[in-house]
Amino acid sequence: MKIDILTLFPDMFQSVLGESMLKRAQTKGLLKVNIHDLRDWTSDRHRTADDKPFGGGPGMVMKIEPVFLALKDLEKGLRGKGKRVRKILLTPQGKKLEQGEVKRLAKYKNMILVCGHYEGLDERVRSLVDEEISIGDYILTCGELPALVLIDAMARLIPGVLGHNESIKSESFENGLLEYPQYTRPAVFEGMAVPEVLVGGDHKKIEKWRKSQALKRTSERRPDLLTRREE
Repeated sequence: MKIDILTLFPDMFQSVLGESMLKRAQTKGLLKVNIHDLRDWTSDRHRTADDKPFGGGPGMVMKIEPVFLALKDLEKGLRGKGKRVRKILLTPQGKKLEQGEVKRLAKYKNMILVCGHYEGLDERVRSLVDEEISIGDYILTCGELPALVLIDAMARLIPGVLGHNESIKSESFENGLLEYPQYTRPAVFEGMAVPEVLVGGDHKKIEKWRKSQALKRTSERRPDLLTRREE
């Protein structure tokens, strides 16, 4: 998977992309992330990428010209190689990101993520992208953090990125349920003991216990997920 990121704050990505799973994915050649400073597509000596909103109001609005020119250049490069690209704007007004959406998006081989900032982007930017994605019903200071969340969620679905691909199948949201409780050594700590069934060695009983615990936990914490399974 190849991801191009359009941002006003390229340094925000370095630490996260240079650690843990995302670093390994890039080292293995399974994921390639290119970070582009939108100011590189501005035309004035101050590299201005924002301006006051028409009609007045607080804050600044990101200009359309840098985004338009950046998308045009990046798309031209990809299409010149016969590749298709999915353009996504990270915005609180977009479709809410859930695991099903992550699976769908992870199938794209080439993607451009546009990160908003300030009071938002010129409304006309929306006509330049294929879709808009939100990571939740709350407001952040920028689109860089949602972009990192999306990259992380998609990258772990790329075959070979995780050490144990089978583990994905039992994680929260994969089967419409939250994940069952997990334990490791020591078996007893400060009077808190691991459930006896997990140390008994009977794998059929363990599997049955895990399923029941997943249902119980989902019912207690996210009953809405059970409603969706029944629909």
